[in-house]
Amino acid sequence: MSSTAGQVIKCKAAVSWEAGKPLVIEEVEVAPPQAGEVRLKILYTSLCHTDVYFWEAKGQTPLFPRIFGHEAGGIVESVGEGVTHLKPGDHALPVFTGECGDCPHCKSEESNMCDLLRINTDRGVMIHDSQTRFSIKGQPIYHFVGTSTFSEYTVVHAGCVAKVNPAAPLDKICVLSCGICTGLGATINVAKPKPGSSVAIFGLGAVGLAAAEGARISGASRIIGVDLVSSRFEEAKKFGVNEFVNPKDHDKPVQEVIAAMTNGGVDRAVECTGSIQAMISAFECVHDGWGVAVLVGVPNKDDAFKTHPVNFLNERTLKGTFYGNYKPRTDLPSVVEKYMNGELELEKFITHTVPFSEINKAFDYMLKGESIRCIIRMGE
Repeated sequence: MSSTAGQVIKCKAAVSWEAGKPLVIEEVEVAPPQAGEVRLKILYTSLCHTDVYFWEAKGQTPLFPRIFGHEAGGIVESVGEGVTHLKPGDHALPVFTGECGDCPHCKSEESNMCDLLRINTDRGVMIHDSQTRFSIKGQPIYHFVGTSTFSEYTVVHAGCVAKVNPAAPLDKICVLSCGICTGLGATINVAKPKPGSSVAIFGLGAVGLAAAEGARISGASRIIGVDLVSSRFEEAKKFGVNEFVNPKDHDKPVQEVIAAMTNGGVDRAVECTGSIQAMISAFECVHDGWGVAVLVGVPNKDDAFKTHPVNFLNERTLKGTFYGNYKPRTDLPSVVEKYMNGELELEKFITHTVPFSEINKAFDYMLKGESIRCIIRMGE
C-alpha cells in the first residue's frame, strides 16, 4: 500500500466556483476511497467540449462549486475495500462511464451502457454514500461525471477505471478517456466500413476527426468530410479525409450532393455534430441496400428525427452509439495497444499543451476553436 493510503490528501485542484467564470487553483482535501472506489494521482488531463458545455451551464441545472475534467491518465494511489482489478502503482485511465460487470448490459456482448455506472451529468457525489470526496475547509466540492480530473488527486468508482499498459505514455493516451474513443469506435465498432468503401463524416471537430481516423484504419478509400467551416478540411486531411463538402456551398440538400458524388450514396455515414439536420442528412446520404448511418452527436432535447419510412424499407440502416460501443475496463486496454503498435495515431489530435497553473488557457483555445485537444500537465 502507498504511504498515503487511508489518509486525507491535500493537493491542488482547479475549482469552478460559478458558471462561465475562470477556474481557480485551490488547495483541496481529497478523502480516501471508500468501498468499490479508487484514488488516482492524475498526471495528465485534457479538455473536452463537454467540460466547457457544463462549465458554461447554459442548458442544464448548474451545480457549483465543482471540479470538472474527465479525460485523463494517472496512477493508482490507493484502492477501497473490495477492489481487486487494480492496485497501487497501476497506470490507469478514468472514464465518465463504467462497467460494473454484473448488470445485463455488462453481461451482454452488444452493450456498454452499464446500469450502475452509465454517465450521469447531474450527480455531483459518489454513488457509494452520496457524499463528495473533495472539500475545502469543510465545504464540499462537487464531482463531475464521476471523474473530476482537474485535480492532482481524484476518487473514482473502480468500475470507471481502466488499467492500461504502463509503457504507454499517459500524456498521449489520456485523450482516449472520452472523445477520441467515441468517434473511433462509432466507425470501427458500429459503422464497420469495409476496406475500399466510402464513408461520410459529418462534423470535423475532435469526435469527427476520430471517426475519420477509424475510417482510415478500416481501409476506407473515400472519406468525405462534411462541415460548415471550410478551413477545417486542411487539418482533416491528416486523419484520412480526402474529399470535402460544405453544405453552404450548394443550393440543394447535402445528402443529394453526396449521393451524386458517390453514384447513389456512401456505404457508411457517421454524424458527429448533434445537429438534427445533419443527422437526417447522414441517414439519407447512405446507399440503399446496404448503407449504414451512425449517430454520435447529442441533439437538443426537443429535436425530432424526421425521414420518410421508405428510406428504411429500401434497406438503409440507422444506428446510434454511446462511447463508440467500448466497454471501458474490457476494451480500453486494446485501444491503447492500437496506439502502441502504430495503428492508431494520437499525436495529431494534440494541438496544445499547458501547465496546470494555466488551465484557463485551455478553455480559451477551445472557445476560440483553435484546439482539437489541449493536454494539461498536472503538478506544474
